[in-house]
Amino acid sequence: MKLPKILFTHLFILILSSSSFAQSLVGAWESFEEKNNKTIRSVLIVSDEFQVLTKFDKETGAFIETNGGSWKLKDGLMTEVVEFHTSDTSAIGKSFSFKIKLSQNKIEIPASGAVFTRIDDAKPGALQGAWLMSGRVRNGKTQLRNTDRPRKTMKILSGTRFQWIAYNIATKEFKGTGGGTYTTIDGKYTEQIEFFSRDNNKVGLKLPFDFELVEGKWHHKGFSSKGAAMHEIWSKRD
Repeated sequence: MKLPKILFTHLFILILSSSSFAQSLVGAWESFEEKNNKTIRSVLIVSDEFQVLTKFDKETGAFIETNGGSWKLKDGLMTEVVEFHTSDTSAIGKSFSFKIKLSQNKIEIPASGAVFTRIDDAKPGALQGAWLMSGRVRNGKTQLRNTDRPRKTMKILSGTRFQWIAYNIATKEFKGTGGGTYTTIDGKYTEQIEFFSRDNNKVGLKLPFDFELVEGKWHHKGFSSKGAAMHEIWSKRD
């Protein structure tokens, strides 16, 4: 049966609007709260299928906590499956659902009263998405690793922000995390560190790297925050 032209047009607009609404959560968001005479900044980075929420001191960058995993949004109901959680390991592996109110530049969570405002909409960064460490190049030899194993190092990037997280799904161990802002200009990937769970002294560091996408894999070359030479390979997780 052929649909009337006007009905077909309305259906197309409805489908397009639903798709745009679902995708509008992707990007980076932030909120602030005052606690013990300190301003706590919460930053949420959302890729197509994964998300991470981190709290740190706005002034000093002192790390407080982080949690994240996969997510789905349907009819205003956010459902998350937790892969790591520094303040509640009992939540790891469990699914949680809650209502959210989502507009173009604001996320409201009625149950908690939290409100997040948009930082970016996944642009302009060339590396937006969720990535897993999948190998290294040492002495000219490529050493690959299985990304399906429980021990993971994941990096999530929005259009302007990044965060890496090292954790183990099976043992619920948290190994470390760091994040901040990044740029991708003329083959250079540059990180500006705003928090680092292992060492607050790294806050403020600006680290430049060479980057290249080779057959869909991100080759990340330069020097670590400790000054060690590195050539990492990352594979897209989304």
